[in-house]
Amino acid sequence: MAFMLLGTKVGMTRVYTADGVNLPVTVVRVGPCVVTQIRTVEKDGYSAVQLGFGDIKARNSTQPEIGHDAKAGSAPKRYHREFRCTPEEASKYTLGQVLTVKDLEGTKFVDVIGRTKGKGFQGVMKRWHFKGMFASHGTERKHRSPGSIGSLCSNRGFGGGLKKGKKMAGHMGDVRCTCRSIELVRIDAENGLALIKGTVPGAANGLVQVRHAVRLYRSKAKKAKA
Repeated sequence: MAFMLLGTKVGMTRVYTADGVNLPVTVVRVGPCVVTQIRTVEKDGYSAVQLGFGDIKARNSTQPEIGHDAKAGSAPKRYHREFRCTPEEASKYTLGQVLTVKDLEGTKFVDVIGRTKGKGFQGVMKRWHFKGMFASHGTERKHRSPGSIGSLCSNRGFGGGLKKGKKMAGHMGDVRCTCRSIELVRIDAENGLALIKGTVPGAANGLVQVRHAVRLYRSKAKKAKA
């Protein structure tokens, strides 16, 4: 991982290319991000760059975080994330440096990391796309049930519990999700916006991390070189 920026998801819209093609895009307000710490192998055991994003009132922060951001000459920040890099790459950054969406210029594809929307406790049909029981032939108040779940219990010689990873009802959503190799359609440097093709994980105003694509498929790699 060589570069990353923090931002918030604004919503979705559409743009038209020069050929008149309609593209659905997600609008992400990227930056400004402040370099709040540069980690080194000698001191921290690894090389990385830490970023601070989002202003927060001092009374809503803590004294250690206020002092940490003050060392970089920055006001208290709400979010702090870091990205790994080589010592040579880390030497290009300075404490207090401000990174904006302009630093993504020339990038064709990005990875977007966020937390998916929480769905609460859900049944197997919504969570795992089970088709459910029959809707006729005497099925009574069991249409959305999971069916048999005890086929690997002790009576078959496989121990006294269910098989690990059994698909059952439970908590759904609110997990870290990475959308890889999404096309970066356009950058609005004046307003600090990035238009990313397709959907991005998370709800509106949620925190997202935008980084250079880690790996590309052959077709996208050719397009990036072109």
